[in-house]
Amino acid sequence: MSKQVEKIKQLIAKREEARLGGGEKAIDKQHERGKYTARERIDMLVDEGSFEEYDMFKLHRCHNFGMEKKQYLGDGVVAGSATIDGRLVYLYAQDFTVNGGSLSETMAQKICKVMDMAMKMGAPVIGMNDSGGARIQEGISALAGFGEIFERNILASGVIPQISSIMGPCAGGAVYSPALTDFTIMTEGTSYMFLTGPKVVKTVTGEEIDAEHLGGASVHASKSGVTHFTAKTEEECMELIKTLLSYIPSNNTETAPRIACDDPIDRKEDLLNEILPDDPNKAYDMYKVIGAVVDNGEFFEVQPKFAKNIITGFARFNGQSVGIVANQPAAYAGVLDVNASRKGARFVRFCDAFNIPIVSLVDVPGFLPGTGQEYNAVILHGAQLLYAYGEATVPKITINLRKSYGGSHIVMGCKQLRSDLNFAWPTAEIAVMGAGGAVAILCGKEAKKVKEEGGDVKAFLAEKEDDYTETFANPYQAAQFGYIDDVIEPRNTRFRICRGLAQLATKREGLPAKKHGCMPM
Repeated sequence: MSKQVEKIKQLIAKREEARLGGGEKAIDKQHERGKYTARERIDMLVDEGSFEEYDMFKLHRCHNFGMEKKQYLGDGVVAGSATIDGRLVYLYAQDFTVNGGSLSETMAQKICKVMDMAMKMGAPVIGMNDSGGARIQEGISALAGFGEIFERNILASGVIPQISSIMGPCAGGAVYSPALTDFTIMTEGTSYMFLTGPKVVKTVTGEEIDAEHLGGASVHASKSGVTHFTAKTEEECMELIKTLLSYIPSNNTETAPRIACDDPIDRKEDLLNEILPDDPNKAYDMYKVIGAVVDNGEFFEVQPKFAKNIITGFARFNGQSVGIVANQPAAYAGVLDVNASRKGARFVRFCDAFNIPIVSLVDVPGFLPGTGQEYNAVILHGAQLLYAYGEATVPKITINLRKSYGGSHIVMGCKQLRSDLNFAWPTAEIAVMGAGGAVAILCGKEAKKVKEEGGDVKAFLAEKEDDYTETFANPYQAAQFGYIDDVIEPRNTRFRICRGLAQLATKREGLPAKKHGCMPM
């Protein structure tokens, strides 16, 4: 056997060793937990045969606490490039079979390498997290590794899409990388995220809680808003990533992929002419409006379980990807609150960073009152949504369906926040406040006089409310001043949005020269 053939065999053997990660027993344990290995996850996600791995033979350099005896090729993370539906992506998957996926200095170097390459090539980066946290044996070197990753997350923000999938433990400092990325997906039952675990919580506060209730997928999907999506299985997680990528561009200099559309842009939806209840205080389902106007009724919702009073997600109009922001009258009457404001603001800013037009469907009676909201800084969070809309330079189309009152009217993409096209249904009520509240203030003295004279106060107030509604709470008052570009028939909404997006395709708008703004936090 020649030396060359011998060295080739040695290479093949080393590759096989690296692909085994922590070994067969560790892989079997991973499977017993209901989880796939790092390499199996990558194979599920990317186009077949497209994965190019980097640093397969990397080894850690720690010699403390017997770590020199625990050497595994690749050092606990599989990293490289691939294609998904033919589009270039960079990705890394932490390997729990190697030292519990704990982060070492060299492991961080591997992750940073693919993030740097993603920035250079203008391609999305996808991280699959399954790690016990920092490798304690390496001390400050492991912490420095986290810092290097976080800095790249920050520099890549708004330049390339960053997606994190949490498929196992993600605790301590490790949680900050997913928090800095654009979208986070957690698998139900097998993943969790928290800064301090149940044992520390019990020691410090005396509170007894398990990992699932402290930082499981359901907690972060519905209560904290940390995660954008949850998946019942890892296979579903991969499909979510693929679907998400189909709606967004590869970087901030491109537009999202446009697909062929067989749904006529002039399709009329008679359902919309009758969808609003006659009683303005009755709810209806905004999802029906969205489904009626977007291409083929397809809507990919973001954060569906969090702050249900506002709906955010991606859809298409004539094949073009668009971000939808809509109030949901079926949840808390569609009011804005702390969580709805920050959910909407974050989504609007992502769309603006990546050239995705924003369509807003407005039916908002105001901000939720009460000490709970005021003490939790609803002023600042409402200002975040206001800031996001006002800062956005992408095409913006706003449709006022029904209620649009006071400050909530302003923050939901009004004309003064540089919305390009503002349409209203004839049912729109655009005013400082609802008729009941306005009349109580404007006609309070008169009502008191009517009562003193033995008159019918209820009938008097009802008449005044009707007068107020006719005079102020309608779209024509706003249209007189040009704050509404047109009052449209509801069934024509799809056509007006599609035509508006075509008109705005060449929009160019900038911001004053500055390093960055200081958004209220």
